[in-house]
Amino acid sequence: MKGPVPRRLVLASASPRRRDLLGGVGFEVIIRPADVEELTGGLSPRDLVLANAEMKALSVAAVTPGDLVLGADTIVVLDGEILGKPRDLAHAAEMLARLGGRVHEVLTGVCLLRGGAVSRCSFVESTRVSFRALDETIIANYLAEIDPLDKAGAYAAQEDQGRLIERIEGSLENVIGLPVARVLEAIETHFTELQAG
Repeated sequence: MKGPVPRRLVLASASPRRRDLLGGVGFEVIIRPADVEELTGGLSPRDLVLANAEMKALSVAAVTPGDLVLGADTIVVLDGEILGKPRDLAHAAEMLARLGGRVHEVLTGVCLLRGGAVSRCSFVESTRVSFRALDETIIANYLAEIDPLDKAGAYAAQEDQGRLIERIEGSLENVIGLPVARVLEAIETHFTELQAG
């Protein structure tokens, strides 16, 4: 028989979106951003997000023994090319122009582990996102309303309201930054021996 699912979780990220998603399903979230240099290339997109997620989780788990730690990394992939966070507004506008009228993939690598122990679960979630056709005016208006610089692909799904996104195949939460349903499933499968704390 399975034990209780842990409700306290250390998030190896400063992302307010990930914190809100986890808080929304009842977790007590402890924010402890990982101090690591993220990889930006040299691997396939799936391997890259997984490596970054594991690096973040391992870094934080090393100083939080006993706690369940979650590391995550989200990227946008268009035609096999990784679109990370834009350098500046001009780069953000260029990214959105490339994404307009096209289908891209959002990948989130997730690593769950218990600090000081060997319990670990890693996975990659993929969501396909179709964008509407975009012109310069739509892009300029959009960038005036949101801060794109901390967002992979220069857009925010949770603030979109149909302006850019035409259709999503898969998890909307994944596009926002964390596939919560899959995280819950992984915790229930791999970490139910932990006591709620």
